[in-house]
Amino acid sequence: QVQLVESGGGLVQAGGSLRLSCAASVSIFTIDRMGWYRQAPGKQRELVAVITSGGVPNYADSVKGRFTISSDNAKSAVYLQMNSLKPEDTAVYYCHLLGQRGRFSTYENYWGQGTQVTVSS
Repeated sequence: QVQLVESGGGLVQAGGSLRLSCAASVSIFTIDRMGWYRQAPGKQRELVAVITSGGVPNYADSVKGRFTISSDNAKSAVYLQMNSLKPEDTAVYYCHLLGQRGRFSTYENYWGQGTQVTVSS
């Protein structure tokens, strides 16, 4: 059973910073990509940032220049450094991994339990 364990959420004032971390509970044979999504109250879940196994990042326009995604494939871990936070960044942030659990496994999507980020004005 693969679990993604997240940490680093919390309450911060506008303009502040937070760093989110996420790691798989077991080793993953092959990682295709890892990323972060968020869901604000009354809104659909949206992509924040994704990084391929080769280290190529992609960001939502709303966070470009403020957020930085990084990963450690050996640890099956992904990180999100969030700077210059705004009240509109307030949401539950979910970690995501697309990969193979074992050599003969199919590719599957794995999700973290979510961590709350609240930015006060």
